[in-house]
Amino acid sequence: MNNRFFNLYSHGFARVAVAIPRCRIADPAYNVEQTLTLARQAAEQGAALVAFPELGLSAYSCDDLFHQKALLDACQDGLAAIVEASKELPLAMVVGLPLRVNHQLFNCAAVVASGRVLGLVPKSFLPNYGEFYESRQFSAADCAAVDSVELFGDIVPFGPNQVFEVENLPLLRFHVEICEDVWVPVPPSSFAAMAGATVLVNLSASNVLVGKSTYRHQLVSQQSARCMAAYLYTSAGRGESTTDMAWDGQAIIYEKGEMLAESARFLDESHIIFADVDLERLSQERMRATTFAQSARRHAQEAAAFRVQRVKLALPLESTLPLNREIERFPYVPADRALRDERCTEVYNIQVQALIQRLSSSGIQKVVIGVSGGLDSTHALLVCAAAMDRLGLPRTNILAYTMPGFATSGRTLQQAHALMEVVGCTAREIDIRPSCLQMLKDLGHPAAEGAEQYDVTFENVQAGERTNHLFRLANHLGAIVIGTGDLSELALGWCTYGVGDHMSHYNVNGSVPKTLITHLVRWVAETEAVVKGGSEVLLNILGTEISPELVPGKAGDDKPAQITESVIGPYELQDFNLYYILRYGFTPSKVAFLSYSAWRAKHEGRWPDEHGARNEYDLAAIKRNLSIFLWRFFKTSQFKRSCVPNGPKVGNGGSLSPRGDWRAPSDSEATVWLDDLANIPD
Repeated sequence: MNNRFFNLYSHGFARVAVAIPRCRIADPAYNVEQTLTLARQAAEQGAALVAFPELGLSAYSCDDLFHQKALLDACQDGLAAIVEASKELPLAMVVGLPLRVNHQLFNCAAVVASGRVLGLVPKSFLPNYGEFYESRQFSAADCAAVDSVELFGDIVPFGPNQVFEVENLPLLRFHVEICEDVWVPVPPSSFAAMAGATVLVNLSASNVLVGKSTYRHQLVSQQSARCMAAYLYTSAGRGESTTDMAWDGQAIIYEKGEMLAESARFLDESHIIFADVDLERLSQERMRATTFAQSARRHAQEAAAFRVQRVKLALPLESTLPLNREIERFPYVPADRALRDERCTEVYNIQVQALIQRLSSSGIQKVVIGVSGGLDSTHALLVCAAAMDRLGLPRTNILAYTMPGFATSGRTLQQAHALMEVVGCTAREIDIRPSCLQMLKDLGHPAAEGAEQYDVTFENVQAGERTNHLFRLANHLGAIVIGTGDLSELALGWCTYGVGDHMSHYNVNGSVPKTLITHLVRWVAETEAVVKGGSEVLLNILGTEISPELVPGKAGDDKPAQITESVIGPYELQDFNLYYILRYGFTPSKVAFLSYSAWRAKHEGRWPDEHGARNEYDLAAIKRNLSIFLWRFFKTSQFKRSCVPNGPKVGNGGSLSPRGDWRAPSDSEATVWLDDLANIPD
């Protein structure tokens, strides 16, 4: 077995931990014991980094006891014990303690790994308001007259301007700040991020007040988002003095504004949380957001002041270490029902508003749309209906045409008529078979004489005739043609180029993937947001197998002769591939690892999932369908994307418009992506 493929560290992830030990006030020996117990738990779980609370070796609430030599000596002895223990632990630890430097006392974080102190970080901003009196005991970082100290026989870097890099995991570069540092207008971690830190660590004590937990979340979320970084936040828990304050021991981990982990609060015992941080994602985000580099250039002086301390850790790089992170199977569709409803509402509003603007600016009040009885045209028709309602125009201004061809089934034809009826649009049917036969005859195609030669030409004649009719109808009736093709089809090149479903006057679905369209239609069926009494019709459409219906089947066969997903792969997998390749530029092997992590959840008792999906994909199926995606996306389909109609971008998953997210040559090769498939075990 290729253990490295199944190891999260091989794919740009790092496992990090935030630990909240139960403490005793002014009892460093006890606090060190609790700290090391949690550090060993972190190491057993394969973590590369673990952070502990502010002044954790002494406890935060010691007040004037901080000026007692016995306590300070004991804290330093405790740090020595942690340094010694770190020789046997394959991770970096960040612990808090009071430290004397040149006759001053500093509230410090010590970064310890591989039997040495890599650096000492003093707190930059000391709160001296409300219940806080830190300036009574401590000096702020900028009061220090030195940038290194002698400790345990070594010269140790000292100061807030340090970034710590793991040599054998170079994307793991972390910075440490302490409590109040993140509460100020410009936290030190902002400059650290511009100096290259991808993980920001905050050693906090942070007494609890009503509503403070929510504010911590806001601070950490926003700082991680602005800095395009992960943020680890600790706080003091059980054992701190409650003379005038109380403590909840909250631990949280965020990545670019998204919460990955949070501890329960007010726990009696020591506790620890873990998260697998996607360092490559953070690096890609910074690379794409060129304003991040602009900001770094404008603050080049502050960023240049940071010193990089390096260490090599004995990480479990060769063993199997599965990802312990929730990977959504449907990245375009939130798993949470409330968020999903909110997303559906917003997507409809974006599409409807965009169509309203296009109609208003053109002075046109009618639209022409082809209705097949399938998903995409159903959703586009619903968008048209909502737009007409918003414009105060009758839905009869929607000129809807269903155009049966040689392989149109009775089911989809009936569904098309039923849908047009419940929407209340102008409904017409045009049989395209006569015009298609004439075209086939003009071409000299054998099918014109009854031969069962159902090739690409036979298919595209039908697709072209439909679109040709729609454009001429729009000319004749003073309307514009609304496109129905979706983002997934565009990514895979599953559309007929030019005068086919590739083209329209305006495509409301152009940046909406198939999996999201499925949920948008289901949302309308459940809420009756656009059509009243049409739920049964919409649910029937959702239950219809996806097919272009261009090739006739055998007589008496209820199943269509063409099943789209049997050719291009399951949309739920291909949309997953599209999201991570288009949005983040990940390698195919990493996408496969993420896909495997998402779809193996059946074996963990989470089946069916929140979306009702019941499919299961093993690694072989993931690899096979990813190969299809790579070939079609990178090698064969770009020429279709280079000239797509206008249409609104709806989500941060990206679009494929050459005027928006994706500009690529039409004649590139897929070699490097297909070669990377060799890194995926068979």
